Amino acid sequence: MRVLRKGMRGSDVAEVQSILKLIGYNISSVDGIFGENTEQAVKAFQRNNGLSADGIIGPRTYERLEPFLLGYALYKIKPGDTLYKIANQYSTNVYSITTANPGINPFFLNVGEEIIVPFGIDVVQTDIPYTYDVMEKDIQGLVMRYPFLVVDTIGKSVEGRNLYMIKLGEGPREVFYNGSHHSNEWITTPVLMKWIEQFSKAFAMDGIIRGYPARTIWEQATIYIVPMVNPDGVELVINGISPDHPRYNEIIQWNDGSTNFDRWKANIRGVDLNRNYDASWDEFKEMEESLGVDGPGPYLYGGPSPESEPESKAVADFTREHDFRLVLAYHTQGEVIFWNYRNLQPPEALKIGEMLAAVSGYTLAEPVGAALYAGYKDWFIKEYRRPGYTIEVGRGENPLPISQFEEIYENNEELLLLAALV
Repeated sequence: MRVLRKGMRGSDVAEVQSILKLIGYNISSVDGIFGENTEQAVKAFQRNNGLSADGIIGPRTYERLEPFLLGYALYKIKPGDTLYKIANQYSTNVYSITTANPGINPFFLNVGEEIIVPFGIDVVQTDIPYTYDVMEKDIQGLVMRYPFLVVDTIGKSVEGRNLYMIKLGEGPREVFYNGSHHSNEWITTPVLMKWIEQFSKAFAMDGIIRGYPARTIWEQATIYIVPMVNPDGVELVINGISPDHPRYNEIIQWNDGSTNFDRWKANIRGVDLNRNYDASWDEFKEMEESLGVDGPGPYLYGGPSPESEPESKAVADFTREHDFRLVLAYHTQGEVIFWNYRNLQPPEALKIGEMLAAVSGYTLAEPVGAALYAGYKDWFIKEYRRPGYTIEVGRGENPLPISQFEEIYENNEELLLLAALV
């Protein structure tokens, strides 16, 4: 992480503001601008943690902040310790500690043993630009809290970022959810990540979420989630591009000379990943010229061939390796659910779509224009003749502001539960 000081701005500033506010410091606005208010909050944090109160977030301050960003601390058991005493010290509860340390015996603690102590705060930050780095920290924090989660990678992006997959459940019904095929639709990633956290919390307590027993879902379904299909593109949209980036000149050229990437949907090679699947891909290529597309760019370029990009190929290969009953691809714009493809969907697809629409408040719809071609759910329906859905969350101009998160999550929490059971 870069050294942060007054006058700087960016997603990393917002990340620090968010966590300081969460743990009780006076942050007036999580706006990504390191101003006087943020500097004073940083100084207060430094004083409370035995650091020099210079208001600058350097390596030592970040080292003290990082456990809060991850949501847990590592603690060595001392003579006389009890889990209740440790829980009070970290503003958490005994159940959270025993969940994170499944082999621990609360009545016979081993002095010197290192345990994981989750803090009494949630892990997933939902009020900041949700970058790849934030997601990585959140995945680490969730796995440490909930060791029953399985994390793997399905491949790497063009620039070598991991395409993470999180698995929940052990049931026979396999389903697959993914987000951020389109980079300026990155808000879909924290929606999926927060759902993982909320479901895990309910399952750990053998509880109920939205009226659904979490254990029943765990036993009946196996849910695979790739929360960020296009990490390079997300980084470009949120943080821009440095002149020393090896693709700087061509990317600026593809973006019509602009350094504002708000309209950028594609991956870092200028390929629209949701136009890069083998479902009417040839037809779409014939349309590109009429759409004003003549090569790589911010959106709609389908690439030189289906699955030409490592991200789309990884998703397709992962799909081929499984027996998915149903897939959901999360996008943003319009609060609609697209459910069909060339009448190749099974008869039950409409009924399931109506159920998903009912619990989300979204409208069941049929795509038009470019959205008719070469998308992931189209390819899934074409290849497997099983239900596939594109869930278009939110309304407004992409990238949707993070202020829409709460409403989007509220609309989709039950949908994500139901899709694992239908």
